[in-house]
Amino acid sequence: MTGSSATSIRTAIVGAGNCASSLVQGVAYCREKGEDAIGVPFPVLGGYKPSDVEIVAAFDVDARKVGRTVGEAAVALPNCTEIFHDALSEMIAPVFRGPDLDGVSAFMRNQAPDRSFVVSPDAPLDKAGVVAALREARAEVIINFLPVGSIEATEFYAECALEAGCAFVNGIPVFIASDPVWAKRFRDAGVPIVGDDFKAQFGATITHRTLARLADMRGVKVDKTYQLNVGGNTDFLNMMDMDRLTMKRESKTEAVQTAMNARLDDSEIRIGPSDYVPWLEDRKVAYVRLEGRLFGGVRTHVEMRLEVEDSPNAAAMALIAIRCARIARDRGLAGPIDDASAFLFKHPPTQIEDSEGYERLIAFAEGREG
Repeated sequence: MTGSSATSIRTAIVGAGNCASSLVQGVAYCREKGEDAIGVPFPVLGGYKPSDVEIVAAFDVDARKVGRTVGEAAVALPNCTEIFHDALSEMIAPVFRGPDLDGVSAFMRNQAPDRSFVVSPDAPLDKAGVVAALREARAEVIINFLPVGSIEATEFYAECALEAGCAFVNGIPVFIASDPVWAKRFRDAGVPIVGDDFKAQFGATITHRTLARLADMRGVKVDKTYQLNVGGNTDFLNMMDMDRLTMKRESKTEAVQTAMNARLDDSEIRIGPSDYVPWLEDRKVAYVRLEGRLFGGVRTHVEMRLEVEDSPNAAAMALIAIRCARIARDRGLAGPIDDASAFLFKHPPTQIEDSEGYERLIAFAEGREG
């Protein structure tokens, strides 16, 4: 890892899984390629580039990652995302042993080790230990990539962010930024937060929202819709435990419901993870269908199949969110940053139509009123 610059954004990662792997690769990739990097949204945002992100620490529970560098952890099992940039020798931030809490479910403990977690025998850090590690690393931003359903663990790291004074980026469907109680705690502590639950760069939710919004704009009455997702990474395996999916389904469903002029009844909309197919690895396949009526009540439907590499799709948005968190911190802002959250997350504090969210994010980054 290169030395810090005046513009470096010192970032700690919680959960060194596939999304973290893509983030670590992405930072190194952007540093090497510069303006030639492909597929970078917002190459400059508020004066910050993706290459300004500096990973200074990570926290995980897996024996194959704890005690290693983030560059080594990025390619360790059970990670299975595409290696699009393998020059990671400079990514030397340490991976600390975080607490298990509810980050490792009983279901995941009973799966094959090459697909699931191998819990480290090392003693986990407590809250004081995590805060001390963050302070020693001089972390400014924490990004949360814990497994879906990690409510207790997410709240633990949110507490650590408050105590350490780190801006918090909540990439998973546990409601922190969008929860009024947590929002007030961050506001009162003078700490910014953006979240909750990333919309991928070009994923199922953003395309589903766009189709639904297009139907409304053209006067089509949408009657029913679904979005069924399958994948083969650790996230999809973890989500086979239905008890961990309540917030995930709510987050994805609300993201689509709020894109339409009229809400559908619960029985007319079904959105969320549907199955785990190991050989897909980090590929996600989404099937989206909308049924509706055109002029005169004449029936129509649209079906779409989208296939993406799941984790780079999220990491691209993470590089935006981390920069937004640093911008908010630079300006002394506190609590949920609505103008940065609405475009990036499925369950932000305030749902905004995507084109407006895009403009408001740019206005925020440029210091203009949204």
